Amino acid sequence: MIWDEKIECMSLEDMRELQLKRLQDVVTRAFNEVPYYHKRYTEAEVYPEDIQCLEDIEKLPFTTKTDLRASYPFGLFAVDQKEIVEIHTSSGTTGKPTVSGYTKEDLDTWAEVMARGMTMMGIGEDDIVQNTHGYGLFTGGFGVHYGGQKIGATVIPISTGQTLRQIELMKDFGTTMLIFTPSYGLHIAEELHEMGIKPSDLNLKVIGFGSESWTDEMRQSIEEKFEVPAYNIYGLTEVMGPGVAMECDQQNGLHLYEDHFYPEIIDSKTLKHIPEGQSGELVLTTLTRVGMPIIRFRTHDVTSIKHEKCGCGRTLVKMSKITGRTDDMLKIKGVSVFPSQIEKALLSIKGVEPHYQIILTRPDNLDQIEVKVEASPDIFFDNVKELVGIRDKLAEAIHDEIGLRVNVNLVEPKTIDRVDAGKAVRVIDNRNLK
Repeated sequence: MIWDEKIECMSLEDMRELQLKRLQDVVTRAFNEVPYYHKRYTEAEVYPEDIQCLEDIEKLPFTTKTDLRASYPFGLFAVDQKEIVEIHTSSGTTGKPTVSGYTKEDLDTWAEVMARGMTMMGIGEDDIVQNTHGYGLFTGGFGVHYGGQKIGATVIPISTGQTLRQIELMKDFGTTMLIFTPSYGLHIAEELHEMGIKPSDLNLKVIGFGSESWTDEMRQSIEEKFEVPAYNIYGLTEVMGPGVAMECDQQNGLHLYEDHFYPEIIDSKTLKHIPEGQSGELVLTTLTRVGMPIIRFRTHDVTSIKHEKCGCGRTLVKMSKITGRTDDMLKIKGVSVFPSQIEKALLSIKGVEPHYQIILTRPDNLDQIEVKVEASPDIFFDNVKELVGIRDKLAEAIHDEIGLRVNVNLVEPKTIDRVDAGKAVRVIDNRNLK
């Protein structure tokens, strides 16, 4: 088990002292080693020596996804590229993705925070962790993988899909912890039910979930179907990956590892701080990241934070469940998707008009995407065979852009509703996530 009592039960005064020292160190290093930060801070006329207390962080400019994309691929690295041992990416709104680089020290930190969280959930070295999160450039799979190994647990890196195989391994290997997105977990539960497999036939004792929006009803359904507790995991590629914050057995908020990630809550319009306990946009600063320090990153996730001693004994700041976004990003099957990505793909194919709708549904507890797009008048009314070809090209272009399969439906010109001076309603989310 990975349990750092000194840090996880530290007094607020001592934690703030530790955070200030680490903040001063990371700002100095970023200023000296990362041209982007040197330029931004110089332009803002703020320098490392200006950070004398934690509140001075407000003097520093924010970092955004746009900044990360503009620095593609290695412009935000604070070390020589040879010291970067692993790279992950997340999708952006258009063009190049955002890159996240890790040194060996960074991977150790990532493993530590995930291991702390999995320990909170009751996982130890005798457990078997079945990880259905995707591997590859997506950080989800690797975070769980490293955390499980840090604890000493046995990790099954099966990744996403292969549901019947998932169930077979759960039974044969005696899986004790199952990691999934909520929608995929419910799909597994349905398959188990259809196969006549009861929770008592399995060896499960805990579930970890994350990477997409969920409701309290979804969590309750998951726990009822598997007959074990299910705990929320929060993270984002730009900052580290999963493990930034995780739930303990109290299930009333996520402990944010504030010794590694300094949280702020701001009003997304005024960009001013919001008092503890009030909802706003989460801003994160990496305090210990070596290869790619990220300072005041606007996550666009809406939440609140509060310092209080938890029933589990920890004093780490608690973050409430994410309740929304301050931008137009959609989380679909654990993948971050922006409508502008789909628009980019649509406009790359001739024969369609720039009027479309993205319709999200969740039949059988799995996200489905339908894209309705208006065909050009000369094609829609004249050539059915060409319409089929265009539809297939559109589906492939969207898949190449966002990495997900979608259903494309070509519709008659001028049939998609326009409102607000001709602007179409771009996204219709019927997944009932609130």
